[in-house]
Amino acid sequence: MITVENLTRTYGGFRAVDDVSFTARAGRVTGFLGPNGAGKSTTMRIMVGLTPPTSGTALIDGRPFAELPNPGLDVGVLLDASAQHAGRTGREILAVAARTMGLPKMRVEEMLRRVSLTDAEADRRVRNYSLGMRQRLGIAAALLGDPAVLILDEPANGLDPAGIRWMRDLLRDYADEGGTVLLSSHLLHEIEVVADDLVVIGNGRIVAQGTKEELLAAAGTLVRTRDVAGLTRALSAAGIASSITGDGAVRTDADAEQVGLLAMDARVPLTELRAADGAGLEEMFLELTAESQREGNTEGVAA
Repeated sequence: MITVENLTRTYGGFRAVDDVSFTARAGRVTGFLGPNGAGKSTTMRIMVGLTPPTSGTALIDGRPFAELPNPGLDVGVLLDASAQHAGRTGREILAVAARTMGLPKMRVEEMLRRVSLTDAEADRRVRNYSLGMRQRLGIAAALLGDPAVLILDEPANGLDPAGIRWMRDLLRDYADEGGTVLLSSHLLHEIEVVADDLVVIGNGRIVAQGTKEELLAAAGTLVRTRDVAGLTRALSAAGIASSITGDGAVRTDADAEQVGLLAMDARVPLTELRAADGAGLEEMFLELTAESQREGNTEGVAA
C-alpha cells in the first residue's frame, strides 16, 4: 500500500505539490491523473526518494522509501525508460540490478520472457532500443524483485496497440494477485479500462479522488442538441451551470430528468440526453482539470 499524507513540495515561492493526500490500496490499480505540470511526476519522485518533500510524508507499506533495506524487493519503479544505461545490453542492465538485490541469475531470464524481449533483443545495446523496447526493459527491472508495490509513470509510452493490451493485462493480473499499482498515464482510455481507483491532481492539489465508478457516476448529465445556445440559456435561467465539451455537447451537474424538462419547456429539441458517466474518463478529466490545463507545458522540475 502507498500512503501519501499532506505532501508539499515548494521551489522558492512556487508550490509544485500542495498538501496532497491519498492512498493506493493493495489489490487495486490506482490511476494518477493530471495535466502536464500538475504535480504528478514530483509526487512520484518524492515517493521513491528522488526528491525530498518540503513537508508531509509518502510511505510504502508504512515506511519511507529511504528506510527500505532492499527497495527493489518492496517496490518496483519506472519513472523514465530513457534513463537506462545506453551502452549496456538489456540483459546486462537486469543482471546488475539482480546482483544488487541479491537475486539469482535465472530471475533475469524469467523477466526477459515475461516482458517478451527475445534473446537477440536482450543482447542488443540499449542505445539501439526503440522506446517500446525500453519500456519493456524498464518494466522487467521494476518486476525483478517481485515487489508488492509498483509505481509507474507513463509505462505505455512507445508501445503499439498489442503492447498496450499486454501492459494492461500485466497490471490487472498483478493487482488481482494482491499487488499495489500506482499508474500515471496520459492514455486516459487505458486508465479507464484498467484502473479501480482514480486520483486527479491539478495545479499541485488533489481535485478529485475515489473509485472509478464513483467519479464517473458523479460526472452529471451530457446533452446534445442543434440549439446549444437555446439550451444553455434555459439552463442558466434556471440557475444551472453548464459547459461545452470539445465535441459540442453540453455537460451539467443537473440530473437528466431536470434537463429534459427544461429543454421541453424552452422548446429545445434534444438529440441525446444521458448520464455523463457514459461519456468516459476523458471528459471528466478535462472538466476537473480545466483550470490547470496549460497547452504545451511539460512536467519538469515543478511537475
